[in-house]
This record gives sequence, structure tokens and C-alpha cells, in this order.
Amino acid sequence: MTQHQPAPSRTSAAPSHSPMGFAEFVVLIASLMALNALAIDIMLPALPDIGNALGVLQDNDRQLVLSSYLIGFGIGQVLIGSVSDRFGRKAVLLWGLALYVLAAGLCAMTPSFELLLAARFLHGLGSAAPRVITTSVVRDCFGGRAMASVMSLAMMVFMAIPVLAPSIGQLIILFAPWRAIFVLLTAYGFLIAIWVMLRLPETLPTAKRRALGPKQILSAFREVLTTRQSLGYALAGGTMFGALFGFLMSAQQIFTEIFGLGPYFPLAFAAIALAMSVSSFINSRLVGRFGMRVMSHGAVTVFTGVSALLALLASFGALSLLPFMVLLGAVMFLVGMIFSNFNALAMEPQGHIAGTASSLFGSITTLIAASIGSVVGHAYDHTLIPLSTGFLLLGALTLVIIAVTEKGHLFRAGG
Repeated sequence: MTQHQPAPSRTSAAPSHSPMGFAEFVVLIASLMALNALAIDIMLPALPDIGNALGVLQDNDRQLVLSSYLIGFGIGQVLIGSVSDRFGRKAVLLWGLALYVLAAGLCAMTPSFELLLAARFLHGLGSAAPRVITTSVVRDCFGGRAMASVMSLAMMVFMAIPVLAPSIGQLIILFAPWRAIFVLLTAYGFLIAIWVMLRLPETLPTAKRRALGPKQILSAFREVLTTRQSLGYALAGGTMFGALFGFLMSAQQIFTEIFGLGPYFPLAFAAIALAMSVSSFINSRLVGRFGMRVMSHGAVTVFTGVSALLALLASFGALSLLPFMVLLGAVMFLVGMIFSNFNALAMEPQGHIAGTASSLFGSITTLIAASIGSVVGHAYDHTLIPLSTGFLLLGALTLVIIAVTEKGHLFRAGG
């Protein structure tokens, strides 16, 4: 949609995404965004069953089902934006969905834990395409406030996935083997691929495609990596996302082993996911008034303080379920607020190479976060000390990174 055209209503069709109407387009975008979240969160209740079935001797090693996926997801994002800028959105998206479906099917049939991890790595690679290309498709079709409206509506649908996915996984393993979870992911990916193939047009015209060569890619990468603001907030986003991944890696063990929630674990996880969803909504309301730096720098400071309290109480073994949920909910609420602003700050200077910059930013943050999350998760020792200490150290490290990035001028107005 060009800038002189009016923003579409919910029922109108824009030429760039015809024959799809506006409502169908938004639901498809949300469904594509859900592929990644579903592939992570639906697994959490099944980790013990997977470990028992495939002979995993160390409980913490079950977390590799998550980290292998995240590593593939991080690596896969590096070139997706540039490739789609050259060859178009739809073809690259369909190849990514095909790999997602194939890998999920392999996960359902794998006879060993090692092969499962390899298939999960491929699963992550495949999910990188919808993660990166979805935003590009929306940007192709809409601009300005219309784009913000589409993304906001899609996010409303998408935010339900982290809340509901563990409960779906728990429900499946109550009535079927853990492999049925991967059958569901295979079917979901296949249906989305058919939907894209039949209904989504190519949104990037041939005339707007860019040359793809080593010089262009390396030039764009060099620009992102040598821009102080972009690199600084990419690193800071990685450390903050690392706190989230550390929680994801050990969430099932914490809620079932320390607090004895058993099959009710997804309810506690849903409450934490809901806190993150609320934080995104509140941030969208306040960021225009206070600015991204004030909001994110303040949130990191409070995150570090709450994490210090959590670590102190954990060291004395003084945390029952309710106070832990309150403090953890506060920490995750702040993570949701921090990351959305860090993402925008990192991308702010890169408007002219937004696709490549978005790919590289996603790759950097995911790989850093997956590495940190694996360390925090594998440190689990049947207490809350590793997680809470990890939060505290990551909060302090993030403060150092953004202080260096901003040359000591935190909380400054603007942006």
C-alpha cells in the first residue's frame, strides 16, 4: 500500500495482499508468528517423557531439546532477510515452512536423543524464515500507522500462544505419547504452508528486489556491527533474552520438582507468559510519552533490583510458590518491556537496510540468549539459586552494556 492510499478497514482488500482480505491477512500473519513460540513452549511439559523414552541420564540434558532448536533458529536468521530481498518473500517462506514440516516429522520418528537434537536444530532453521519474513511481508503491504495496526492486531492473537501452548502440550501427553506433540507441529506447519501457497501473493515486486552478493551482504553486516547503538542494543537484547531463555530451560523442573505442581505446571507458566503480554501492551501505551531509553533503562534497573531480592531470598531458602510467582512475574514483565524497546533502538539507525539488519539483530540476540539460557538452565541444582543469580548477573551486565553504548548517559530523553 502506498502512502497516499487510506489505511484499510478490517474487511477491505489491499492490492498488495489480494485475494486475501484484511482480516484473513492479519490471522495468517499471527499464525506464522505462532510457529516459533509453539515449537518452544508446547515442548515444556513433555521434557521428562522425552528424557525417559530416549534414555537421557541427566535431567538437565533434557533442556537440549530447547537449546538445539534455538541455536538453529538463531543461525537461520542471518541471511533470510537478504535472500528474501533478492528472491521474493513467498518462495523463501515456503522453503522455510517445508523445512519446518520435514524437521517436525523427523522429530516425531527419531529413535535416539542425538537424532532428535539434530532434527530440532533443523526445526529451528526452518522457523527462522517465518520469523524474519513475516515482518517484511507486512512492511511490503502497509506503511506507517496501517503497518502498526496490522502488527498490533497480529500480536493480540500471537500473545495467546505462550499462554496456551504448555497446556496444549500437557493435554496431549495425558492422552498420547510425547511424539504426538511433533505430529501436531507437523500438521500445523503443513496447514500454514498450504494456506500461504494458495492465498498469499508475492508481496515484493520484481522491480523492488535487491542484488544479492557477498559485497552487499558484508557491507550491510559491517554497517550494523560498527554502529555503536545497533551493536550495543543487540548485545544488551541478547543478555536480557538470555534471562528469559534461562527461565524457559528450567521452568518445567522448577515448577514440578521444587514446587510440586505436576500437571498443573502449565497454569503457573501461563501466568508468567500473561505478565509478559501485559508488559508489551503497557509499553506501547507509555513509550510515546516517556521514550524508549527512559522506559528500557528504567526497566533494566528495576529488573536488577528485583533479581537481587529474588537471589537473596533464594539463598536463604525463603521462597514459597506465591512470593516466587510474584517476583518472577515482575522480572518477566520487565523483560518483555525491555526487549521490545531494545529491538527498536537497535534498528533505529538501520532503516535503509532494515531487512538485513533485522536478520542480523535476530541472529545475534537469539544465539547470545540461547548460549546464556543453556548455561543458566544447566546450572539448575534443585534450588532457585542458579536462576535468580543468573537474573542478577544478567541485569548488571546489561546495565554495563547500555552504559557503554550510551557513553554513560542513561535515561536521556529522545528515542
